[in-house]
Amino acid sequence: MSTHRPPTLAPSSQPSWRRRRLDPDHSLGLRLTLAATAAFLVLVPFALLALLVLGAWAPLHRLDTAVTHTLHDYAVDHPAWVVLMRIWSDVFAPMPLRAVALLLVIWLLRRGARRLALWATTTMVVGGLIGPLLKLLVGRDRPELLDPVARAAGFSFPSGHALNATLAAGVLLLVLLPYVGRGVARVALWVAALLLTVVTGLSRVALGVHFTSDVLGGWLLGVAVVAATTAAFTSWRAHAGLRPVQPARDGVSPEVERHPEDA
Repeated sequence: MSTHRPPTLAPSSQPSWRRRRLDPDHSLGLRLTLAATAAFLVLVPFALLALLVLGAWAPLHRLDTAVTHTLHDYAVDHPAWVVLMRIWSDVFAPMPLRAVALLLVIWLLRRGARRLALWATTTMVVGGLIGPLLKLLVGRDRPELLDPVARAAGFSFPSGHALNATLAAGVLLLVLLPYVGRGVARVALWVAALLLTVVTGLSRVALGVHFTSDVLGGWLLGVAVVAATTAAFTSWRAHAGLRPVQPARDGVSPEVERHPEDA
């Protein structure tokens, strides 16, 4: 008497989704997973900060108010400082930075680096749209001072200057890194990107038109957007069979210097 055993499934040669996410040799492997995770992790502190702002958390409000009044007292007593901060804030406002990004995109298109130009455009546009939307959703009023040294319209959180400075600095840094080698020029590029981001944000607090948490929120959101679009670009590189890169070291497309059509 013969017995029929239930058919068994042959072992699948296709690795599981989890293993593919952690496989450095897979086209959507370890590097993309880490980049996407980094973008998510940056969004977590931003989301927590936004919730604290929405909930009017007392310790955060006291800290914001103390910093604002301290810097405002200094600004009132130092008019030259106010002029310097106004100039910096105007020169590196969102619209001038977007104009610089547009020139960069045009330059990339003329070199035939269409995908890299699309990445730069997407980064600036996505961040530029998310910022005003979040301002409306949070609806936080700007600091109220008896003798303001500067004025700004609209809601406060997150800071548009801080957000767009972070976006522009990230785009310029990751596009230009392949051109500067590994010496003093690379350090200078990093320092310039950090100065653009940090000083632009601090200028808004110094002028009394933003709270410190507004600027911190702009920085966090900007980093999250750059990380997310960089993860997407890394995904395309993997699909295209291009060598893996470390964006903070190599830029997002080191081939653009020699072979723009690969970018």
